[in-house]
Amino acid sequence: MLHLKQLTPDQQTGVLALIKSATDHDQTPPISDHILLHLRHGGDKSDSHLVITENEKIIGYAHLDQTDLVAGPAVELVVDPDHRQTGVGSQLISEAIKICGQRLRLWSHGDLPAASKLAIANNFIKVRTVIQMIVDLGEIKQIGQIDSAITVRTFLPGLDCDNWLALNNKAFTNHPEQGNWSINDLNLRLKEDWFDEKGFFIAEKDNQIIGATWTKIHGATSHQHDGEDSHDHPAIGEIYITAIDPSYNRLGIGKVLTITALNYLKYQGLNQVILYVDEENKAAINLYQSLGFKEFGKDLLFKLP
Repeated sequence: MLHLKQLTPDQQTGVLALIKSATDHDQTPPISDHILLHLRHGGDKSDSHLVITENEKIIGYAHLDQTDLVAGPAVELVVDPDHRQTGVGSQLISEAIKICGQRLRLWSHGDLPAASKLAIANNFIKVRTVIQMIVDLGEIKQIGQIDSAITVRTFLPGLDCDNWLALNNKAFTNHPEQGNWSINDLNLRLKEDWFDEKGFFIAEKDNQIIGATWTKIHGATSHQHDGEDSHDHPAIGEIYITAIDPSYNRLGIGKVLTITALNYLKYQGLNQVILYVDEENKAAINLYQSLGFKEFGKDLLFKLP
């Protein structure tokens, strides 16, 4: 097994071939879209990779992301369909735990029984089921009406941090990942390369933040690895976090903020936007469906006890 900071061109080809084989077999991609974008170009400099080969063919691969200091490291893995139930998946998981520690999160895409069985066999427990949704930005519906006393503006780093944090923790009480954030949790994300306050929208009433939608863009139009030549990525937008003060539900704030975010992403030249929503959040799912979002998969999140 190899632990690599970046894939060589041959390794890149082998990993992509493995992912395609698994996708064809399972009828669902084993690796998330934004990771696949980077893999097509050998991986991102902040990632690392576990590779298992047999007779010069890659039969097992794991993508390790240790950048989220709040939620913890994350791993996504894929095993060649002809080499499943031979211990390859468990080898990848065991090595990932050695590298990343006990806070490791394991994502499984597509809600496949075999993937859940593998996770449980390695002492992980399921903590979330997340619906993946996507929309094409060709036509965005008009913004609906809201209380004229409510204004929408962009986030002001520093000035809005404490109030946004209070909103987030109120909206996501008892949520396993989004709730109970500290100011450090927020600041870590504000320092990320992808952060752009122009894509972070605030709904305000009487100088109080009552709602917010935060966007991300995956796959920059140009990208470099340690000074190497840049190359293009097909970019895709994401509705990253939407929080509404429970006291102001049913006022249409979530819809207005989401459409504002979609329009912003559209005018960045993007064609598609994805989001992730918990399966239990029926109100949010209904809202996104009304705006044209369609389900295109499920993600299961596992953690060690």
